[in-house]
Amino acid sequence: MLHAPIIPSYDFLPPLFIKEQSEIEVKVSDTPFFYNDNGTPTYRASLPAGVTPLTPAHTGPEVAIGAEHRVTGTIGFKPTPPYGNETQLGFEGENIRYEPMWATREAAAAFGITLVEAGQGIAIDSPGGALHQVEYEYGVFAGHWSPYQNTNPEAGNTLLSVVCTDLEHHDFPHVFASTDAQFPLVISVGRYWHAEGRIRLADLWVPQGSALYIPPKPLLFGSQCIDLHNNRNSARAAWGDIRRNSILTHTLLQTKDSFTYWYWNAADTAHSPLEVRHP
Repeated sequence: MLHAPIIPSYDFLPPLFIKEQSEIEVKVSDTPFFYNDNGTPTYRASLPAGVTPLTPAHTGPEVAIGAEHRVTGTIGFKPTPPYGNETQLGFEGENIRYEPMWATREAAAAFGITLVEAGQGIAIDSPGGALHQVEYEYGVFAGHWSPYQNTNPEAGNTLLSVVCTDLEHHDFPHVFASTDAQFPLVISVGRYWHAEGRIRLADLWVPQGSALYIPPKPLLFGSQCIDLHNNRNSARAAWGDIRRNSILTHTLLQTKDSFTYWYWNAADTAHSPLEVRHP
C-alpha cells in the first residue's frame, strides 16, 4: 500500500517589525541641549565645560548629492487629519536608487542635518509639544511595509516584496542616535526641488557612537527645496548577517499631536550595501 509522503511543517516566528524597548520624556525647557556622551544620547541643562555647541547645518539649495531622479509631478494628494498630509509623487523610470554613503558632516549637511559625534553637543530647537526619546529595535523587514499600499488593513499589516519611497518632514526635531553594539544606523534622506521636478536620494550610514540632529522642518512657502528623511530602513546594515536581523537605536521625536508631511512613491527602491567600516 502506497502512503503519501509526509510533508514537514515549517512554522516560522513572525518577522520583527519595530519594537519599543524603553521611553523617557525630554523637557526641552529644562534640558535644551543634546549631548553625545561617548555614544550615549543625553539631554542636559548645559553642556560640559569646554564643549561648544555645534552650529546647526545650513546648506543652500545649490548643494546636491545623492542619486538624482526626475519627478514627473504629483499623482495624488490625501489629507489625513489630524496626522498630516500624504503626497504621492510620480518618478521617471522604475529604477529608484538611494546612494549609500557614510554620514560625514558634509554629507549630512547636504540634507539639512547635523552630525553630532562623541563629545559634541547641540542646542535643540523645539517649538511644539512634548518630546520623548525612545529606544527602538528595528528589524530588517521594517522597510517592507507601506502605510500607503496596505491594501487590506482589516486583515492586518502586510510585508511587501519591495521597499517604496516614504519620506517626510515635520515641525518637531529628531535625534537619530546610532547606539547598536554591532551595526551602524541607516537613515534614508532626500532633497526635493519641487519647482524643478527633481529629487536627490541617499542612505546615510551613521557610524556607531554618532548621532544625527534634524531640526524642525515646517512647511515653508517659497522654499526652493525640501529636506526629507525616514528611518524605517534603520537595520539596513544588518542585511546578510545570519546571526542578527535587527538593530537597537535611540530616537528623539514628538509622539503625539504632531503634523507630518509625507512624500511617497510606490516603485521599488534599490538600497546598496556599504562596507561596514568607517573610513
